[in-house]
Amino acid sequence: MQITFLGTSSGVPTRSRNVSAVGLRLPQRAEFWLFDCGEGTQHQILRSDLKISQLRRIFITHLHGDHIFGLMGLLASYGLAGNPNRIDIYGPPGLNEYLQACQRYSYTHLSYPLKVYTVRPGVVYEDEEYTVICGNLKHRVTAFGYRIVEKDRPGRFNVEKAAQMGIPPGPIYGQLKRGEKATLPDGRTINGADLCGATEIGRKIAYCTDTIYCDGAVDLAQDADVLIHEATFAHQDADLAFERLHSTSTMAAQVALAAGVKQLIMTHFSPRYAPGNDLQLDDLLKEARAIFPHTQMAYDFFSHEVPRRRMNEE
Repeated sequence: MQITFLGTSSGVPTRSRNVSAVGLRLPQRAEFWLFDCGEGTQHQILRSDLKISQLRRIFITHLHGDHIFGLMGLLASYGLAGNPNRIDIYGPPGLNEYLQACQRYSYTHLSYPLKVYTVRPGVVYEDEEYTVICGNLKHRVTAFGYRIVEKDRPGRFNVEKAAQMGIPPGPIYGQLKRGEKATLPDGRTINGADLCGATEIGRKIAYCTDTIYCDGAVDLAQDADVLIHEATFAHQDADLAFERLHSTSTMAAQVALAAGVKQLIMTHFSPRYAPGNDLQLDDLLKEARAIFPHTQMAYDFFSHEVPRRRMNEE
């Protein structure tokens, strides 16, 4: 699981930062999922290590322009990438109508299946490896955060030990690798858990933007390996945060602390903290680290590999 930040500015792009978009790459599947899609996201994908042909799912937090204005252009280009696959999009009420209007008035025909799901709090997607949960955030419009949970899986199967025990290769290995019990032809019952290493704990990522500090964000981020949280304003500008229902750097850090996350990565920064101004982004990072030391500040094309945890590391 590799996180790639494609846009880290709030509201408008700057010379060094595009507006909101985050890619989650799943190399074992040769696919990636996209969270939010601000204007110009398709250009950012072209400049990154992500491949537009591997895009499978898009999760939208809310319908403000800096989070959705890149959607139609990206979807139109995807259809020209060669052998496009189905794309599923998840987002708040109104997203499907917005996309239908964009297609209608731009005379855009998509050459592949597109399905839009209107989300509500709870599980919005699940397969054999992952679950995606959404929850309410607190913003000026309906906004959701997302929690991506990788399911636990058995540790490495000890083939050498299995051979020493006289277990014949074949379908029975599959059962044992999954940690299940299996009966051998000679009548012995083998517990697969005895042949597997420590269970690999599924990784957890929370994506919370746009929002002011709220319990919903803390719930989504519980015990996450990585929390991606907006930090539009510095603590000194908390009045603006309360007025516009955005977070300060200290609010992001307080969510991380309350949720017991392993790593906080802040994003969605106001352009007001550009170099040369009284307050700069380094000041926001210092504020957050004073509360939650394991804090990083995202920038466009910053990538973060989410490490695995094993049962004995808990």
